[in-house]
Amino acid sequence: MAEDKPRYKHYTSPAGGWGAAAATAKVLLEQSVVTKGSRALLSMNQPGGFKCPSCAFPDAVCTKKLEFCENGAKALAHEATKFRVTRDFFAAHSVTDLMAQSDYWLERQGRLTEPMRYDAASDHYVPVSWDDAFALIGRHLRGLDSPHHAEFYTSGRTPNEAAFLYSIFVREFGTNNFPDCSNMCHEPTSRGLPPAIGVGKGTVVLEDFDHAEAIFVIGQNPGTNAPRMMTQLVEARKRGVPIVAVNPMPERALIRFTEPQDVVQMATFGSTPIASEFVHIRIGGDLAFLKGMMKALFERETAGEAILDHDFIAEHTEGFAALEADICAQDWGAMVAASGISEEQIRRCADIYIRSKATIICYGMGVTQHQLGSRLVQQIANILLLKGNFGRPGAGISPIRGHSNVQGDRTVGIDEKPTAAYLDRVRDVFGFDPPREHGHHTVESVEAMERGTARVFIGLGGNFVRAIPDTDRAYDAMRKLDLTVGIATKLNRGHLVHGRDALILPVVARSERIETAAGEQFVTIEDSMSNVTASRGVLDPASPDCKPEVEIVCRMAMAALPSSRTGWARYIDDYGAIRDKIAEVYPALYEGFAERITAPLGFHLDVAPRRLVWLTPNGKANFLVLPGLAINAPVDDPDMLRLATVRSHDQFNTTIYSYNDRYRGVYNDRMILFVNAEDRAARGLEAGAKVALETIAADGIDRRVDGLTLIDYPMPRGAVAGYYPELNPLLPLELYDRISGCPAAKSIPVRIVAGQGSGAPR
Repeated sequence: MAEDKPRYKHYTSPAGGWGAAAATAKVLLEQSVVTKGSRALLSMNQPGGFKCPSCAFPDAVCTKKLEFCENGAKALAHEATKFRVTRDFFAAHSVTDLMAQSDYWLERQGRLTEPMRYDAASDHYVPVSWDDAFALIGRHLRGLDSPHHAEFYTSGRTPNEAAFLYSIFVREFGTNNFPDCSNMCHEPTSRGLPPAIGVGKGTVVLEDFDHAEAIFVIGQNPGTNAPRMMTQLVEARKRGVPIVAVNPMPERALIRFTEPQDVVQMATFGSTPIASEFVHIRIGGDLAFLKGMMKALFERETAGEAILDHDFIAEHTEGFAALEADICAQDWGAMVAASGISEEQIRRCADIYIRSKATIICYGMGVTQHQLGSRLVQQIANILLLKGNFGRPGAGISPIRGHSNVQGDRTVGIDEKPTAAYLDRVRDVFGFDPPREHGHHTVESVEAMERGTARVFIGLGGNFVRAIPDTDRAYDAMRKLDLTVGIATKLNRGHLVHGRDALILPVVARSERIETAAGEQFVTIEDSMSNVTASRGVLDPASPDCKPEVEIVCRMAMAALPSSRTGWARYIDDYGAIRDKIAEVYPALYEGFAERITAPLGFHLDVAPRRLVWLTPNGKANFLVLPGLAINAPVDDPDMLRLATVRSHDQFNTTIYSYNDRYRGVYNDRMILFVNAEDRAARGLEAGAKVALETIAADGIDRRVDGLTLIDYPMPRGAVAGYYPELNPLLPLELYDRISGCPAAKSIPVRIVAGQGSGAPR
């Protein structure tokens, strides 16, 4: 596919529908798993089956036999693929040779089958026994001058049981260094919401969509990143519920969508229009838009209308006067200029919000990945609090997280800033005193590698080096390490950018059975709406040498902590014993875990704001003021454009399924720059021209990506977009939200310059 000629064609059909059905069939065929994959799809997201390894959106009550989406099918097909990466593959390819291949090519090689160790003399990975691999990890960890010289990364696909034990192992080892994939996406939710409403999670459950009278979708592309959410949006539109989509890029699924499970729509080639109002906002204009809506509310209240929920505000909140003063001081002209949309449209959106008695605001990384992303999340909470949109059916805040179980990992202990109360529970349950000082988030872990203070990196899943900012610096930093360990199902770039010693450890996948000496085991997953459900794989493991994540974590702990009194050996076989310990450490959330998880649809973790209980220091929900209208530092350069990095439709995080982006009309290419035609013409450039992007930064580092094709797209003036991770080299490590550590990947200051070459290798 990489050799096919790139082409660009405007996509006019609805999202979903026959296009999604054809894509599902194609990926099953490509991975040679038509029969096997089809059977597995019938078990995905069903009671007694396994949870989708793709996004974290919850499952509806399973009235449909096919409760999956196109991208979930792609994730499963690539997981269940017949292709294998064996010792013969590694013998045939040096690491230097593999580095020249694209991420797409690496993904297509298939499943890892046995543990491998890097041999520097030959520049090849060579087989290593599991015992020797764990012994090597133990020697490196025990040999560190300080436990803080190790970094322990977690991917969102890690189930609760493995993540919980990982958190206990690392804390018993002596550090809170937990760089995590959530650091790069929804960490502003985890850090920004607790001061506002007392919890770093959403307050909405799936049934709330049935009762909502208005839904706002801000900075999110559900048709690609959470396709099962489209079912709720379609049903809402059929009931006449207004849906306001706020985004710099018009996304096809939020314009018109066909449900692949809707027999009538499929048979008649019908579809449902989704967004009743599209707000074509400037990159970084969200704060001005939200403040404009709030100003419209205050103005109408002042004019005599009953707009705000004063009883709710008086009983449940603090900080109202300060927020009112800030909002009323804002100038309409400034808000229009900062948001890029008209005062008339802002007032129209405010009117939708005013008329609704129950409103849900959903948001994605278009909100979080800014320099003030945590404080921007708080402004969403502000506007919901003004009308009491918490603790009632159909209302609340709904961060739409990406990776399946990324929220669950945080719930069960993957947190570089643990609370004292949690650490006390760990001490009481496990009998050791965990470290109290905060550890490293993702950016801080890379900085530690650069300084040479980080010596060991263990990645429990994921593709860390491709996900993080400042690619060239990240590569150099990772190569300074003494040991890197990649625990994964598939080969990826993180296995090729490694330390002096390096291990690749193959793991059992979500869709595969886990058999131990105690019999078949299951794991648990928490979705983005705090539902915990069991996940039982149905396929045979890709290789007899693949091990479950729980066993790998336990055996690393046994190798690094030979004197530990924790029952690691028992946990390898008995996952119920792990869940008992989770319930001991988290009694308020997980009491009765063993019994509750037997329910076919699992159970819902308590989210206090749903009960109008605010777990903040003052016991109230807090209006939190963010002065001004900017969520990113200003840049004094007349040629500056704001770059947002985005996923294609044939992509999940760093995993590239193909070079196509169907809904944006891109085929056989990823080196793309979506640009406003007027911005292009103002620079004297033709559509289809090859250009380069350079980062505008004052740190003296030259950051440039070449070989980008200009594609006219309905972007706001001053905004461009391109694909992640190809454009990660342009994102400075220091460009991040200081509250959460989340990189500002949706607002990178860049300029277009004359291009040369073909850009990054595929």
